[in-house]
Amino acid sequence: MAFDTEKFISQAETEIKKTVGKEKAIIALSGGVDSFTAAALAAKVIPEQLFAIYVDTGFMRKNETENVKEAAKNTGVKLKVIEASEKFFSALKGVTEPEEKRKRIGELFIRIFEEEAKRDNVTFLIQGTIAPDWIESGGAGRDKIKSHHNVGGLPEKMHLKLCEPLREIYKHEVREVGKALGLPDYIFNRQPFPGPALAVRIVGEVTREKVKILQDVGAIAEEEIESAVMKEKMEMPWQYFAALLDSKAVGVRGDERAYQHIAVIRAVRSLDGMTASFSNIPYEVLQKISTRITNEVREIGRVVYDITNKPPGTIELE
Repeated sequence: MAFDTEKFISQAETEIKKTVGKEKAIIALSGGVDSFTAAALAAKVIPEQLFAIYVDTGFMRKNETENVKEAAKNTGVKLKVIEASEKFFSALKGVTEPEEKRKRIGELFIRIFEEEAKRDNVTFLIQGTIAPDWIESGGAGRDKIKSHHNVGGLPEKMHLKLCEPLREIYKHEVREVGKALGLPDYIFNRQPFPGPALAVRIVGEVTREKVKILQDVGAIAEEEIESAVMKEKMEMPWQYFAALLDSKAVGVRGDERAYQHIAVIRAVRSLDGMTASFSNIPYEVLQKISTRITNEVREIGRVVYDITNKPPGTIELE
């Protein structure tokens, strides 16, 4: 059965009004299509009760915070930005296990939202949780693949009640809803970005140095892929990014031995994120990405391209 966008919007608006009632709510706005769509839905029915909050964890992509603030301004969302990078880096110090990372990040998000809720007497937290989030987190009796920070990463005891209007739909359906609500193309067609951000694209311990390296590497990879798509050299992937391995490789800089980080380029085709196939990036595009990264990001000595489908791999590295 085809997805009925208008019917879903009507049902979601009714659900939000029924769930939240006359209480106040925080919308956790990450800047992605899911949270922006949830915010647009909530803003239609409880505009005076809604507080939009964006938490800068320090794990965001290059210029991400500035882009989110601009997008919120352009879509009429009144946004409060909380700088919490010190808290998040401290919480992940020495942590290398992916599930532990996700759980610590998820709990810290909730604690920050709870602090904000106390100031404004807020009862509900609205999240842009979608079906793959709870399915992969082991919901409804399924095996857990990974704990999404907004589902399996939530603490057992939290003082905010949840409202998740997008919980039963998938990414391509969320995009239809966002478009129907009048969100601009650069939001509803934006590629997915994980809530834990670059923390799950850095294999092993997350440090400020590694985040800075990956921000620069990721910006180059995304820029070159988008340029190749514009020039019709390849199709637009569903998701495309760079990651950083927890190992180094020997290389040469000039006439000297170098021991540097390894960057991974990942690009996939998918409909809903539940399964995916790696994108066929032309060799000339991969070559330009690799050359630029190793020339412009001096900490990187080797670039590899991940050709793993989902399954057996997941889209993100952690």
